[in-house]
Amino acid sequence: MIVSSAKPFEEIIKLLKDEDDIFIIGCGACAAKLHVGGEPEVLNMRQRLEEAGKHVVGWCIPSAACSVASFDSLVKKNPVIKEAKSILVMACGSGVSIVSKVAETPVYPSNNTESLGGRSQGEVVPELCAMCGDCKVYYFGGICPKGQCPKQLLNGPCGGSIEGKCEVDPEKDCVWELIFERLEKIGRLDLLEKVWDAEEDIE
Repeated sequence: MIVSSAKPFEEIIKLLKDEDDIFIIGCGACAAKLHVGGEPEVLNMRQRLEEAGKHVVGWCIPSAACSVASFDSLVKKNPVIKEAKSILVMACGSGVSIVSKVAETPVYPSNNTESLGGRSQGEVVPELCAMCGDCKVYYFGGICPKGQCPKQLLNGPCGGSIEGKCEVDPEKDCVWELIFERLEKIGRLDLLEKVWDAEEDIE
């Protein structure tokens, strides 16, 4: 799940200050689950834009904004998109990029993309993965230190944690505390004996 959050409405209005005849595109996947791009949020955005004096020609919610195949597929969702002079995408940066690729009008984001996360026991868990392209997560008990440690340390805690809490963000558990607990639980503390070079490949 791509974790994103809504930009302040004032910022969106500034982005759209020279635009009108706006079409809104939501996202039926991550943004909908996070309540920043599903139908209720899209309808609320339409209302707020209209109250701010903008003309909204229509809206649609593809199953995933990052998987829009073509402009024609958006037309099938709502033909009035052809009348739009600008598009507001209520999705992550990937969704905005994909819509920009198929549309010939200016495309604007309503959200800030924060991290690759997930949902566990009804709770959104951000920053699970740094998407570094060199996954070593097995060696850390399935917990990514690059994604979850502010210092991206691959070789144990920095020494600044206090009572299991992160030095940089005391509200968060130190990821290395979690890694230790997980490896201890599955009987693989031996994996901590490995010293990693940042550029080293998995053997």
